[in-house]
Amino acid sequence: MDEELIWWYTMITRAACVRMTAPRLKALQDSVAQVGCLPARFGWDHKAVAHAQIFNLLADVVGDHPVPPLLRTEAVGTLYDLMVTVGPTADGIINSSRRRLLVLIGAGDADGAAQEMEQHLCRLRFMARLSGSSEPDGIAV
Repeated sequence: MDEELIWWYTMITRAACVRMTAPRLKALQDSVAQVGCLPARFGWDHKAVAHAQIFNLLADVVGDHPVPPLLRTEAVGTLYDLMVTVGPTADGIINSSRRRLLVLIGAGDADGAAQEMEQHLCRLRFMARLSGSSEPDGIAV
């Protein structure tokens, strides 16, 4: 399950980059900017939800064909669980990754964007391992 979800995340990111339109890129940029303004220390659950929703925004670009709705829901939930596990100390890492992702998508670098998403998930998994918290469902730490 772990490798499969990471594969889906990277596939969706790559496909979204290829199919990205200017209005959708603007919506993605606005969403990332809004999440960046939310306080991390108080209300991390709310910010983790907003961070996890980036997958929905990317999946919206490619539609439901390559992303079954149930998998989409599971992927967002798993990403949320992972972010809650690592906690607000990961906020800067997550925000930095989102900014790099936006630059790569804006440049049309599908491979770079997919690699950024994959590396981001690996960093979060590593942080979850270090936290000693219980394993989030879906992405084995």
